[in-house]
Amino acid sequence: MAEDVRYPDVVIDRESPVPLYFQVASRLQQQIESGEMPVGSRLENEIELADRLGVSRPTMRRAISYLVERGMLVRKRGVGTQIVHPKVRRPVELTSLHDDLLKNGQEPRTVVRETKVLAAPDDVAQALGIPFGSEVTWIERLRYAGDEPLALMHNAVPASVLEIDPEVLERRGLYDLLRAAGHAPRMAKQVVGARTATSAEGRLLGEPRGAAMLTMTRTAWDEAGRAVEYGSHVYRASLYSFELNLTT
Repeated sequence: MAEDVRYPDVVIDRESPVPLYFQVASRLQQQIESGEMPVGSRLENEIELADRLGVSRPTMRRAISYLVERGMLVRKRGVGTQIVHPKVRRPVELTSLHDDLLKNGQEPRTVVRETKVLAAPDDVAQALGIPFGSEVTWIERLRYAGDEPLALMHNAVPASVLEIDPEVLERRGLYDLLRAAGHAPRMAKQVVGARTATSAEGRLLGEPRGAAMLTMTRTAWDEAGRAVEYGSHVYRASLYSFELNLTT
């Protein structure tokens, strides 16, 4: 049975323009990510928690709902509100998932399911800006965060850019290999979307058919303007999100 967890009081700044619910949620999120609030533990009763933090029940309820939407808490009938593995939040920057997982203190693991040299499909050749029929190395990988399958990744790399060893690729990220070969990605065009999982995707990612998936396609170029990678990836929406920082 999950144990109730207590944690340091959240400091509320009532003079701040930041909404109270967001202040509460942000502090709880930090404690979940730091491990102060361990995965599997159960939150205190909502009423008691609101009283202890000095906020109203609607404020506390909204803070909890925010963290449920972020995939950090889950409501279970007969159990209460429980802490689960936080989502991987990836900034929309020119980085690789492998690098982002390492940076966030998570352990990336890769299973290379396929590598083969083939004539680039027309849509891939067009995205890379290479002649139709040019050779690319086609890669299919399953990326884990710890023991959890997180993403099914397909990439095409022009054969003239990089010779890929599957065993090396299981230990190192693709962008790491591109950097080592003198083709560090410097610019990219990226499209983020969403759809439901196919049966095959669900089976590989541990999700039911029709589960929500995030998608990302990207074409990357090196400093010389040479296309070095095309990627088409599918991520578990239950464990993954893209994060944007916006300014005016």
